[in-house]
Amino acid sequence: MIRNALQAISGWGKEVVDFGVAVIMVGVVVDILFPGTTGVIDNIADLVGDFSSQGVAGIIALLLFVTIYNR
Repeated sequence: MIRNALQAISGWGKEVVDFGVAVIMVGVVVDILFPGTTGVIDNIADLVGDFSSQGVAGIIALLLFVTIYNR
């Protein structure tokens, strides 16, 4: 019973994350077609810059985030 509830919650969470990624991708496409309209590309560049400015710890955190997302 608890396992089924946790699986349902996990499924919902995954669907929400997938939806968020799809919205971000739409923002990237819109920003490529119409530069400067959404600012998504600038925000992604700032985020990656923030991670890389922290040196090795930032890169490890970024890799950890990507690994967890792909899992």
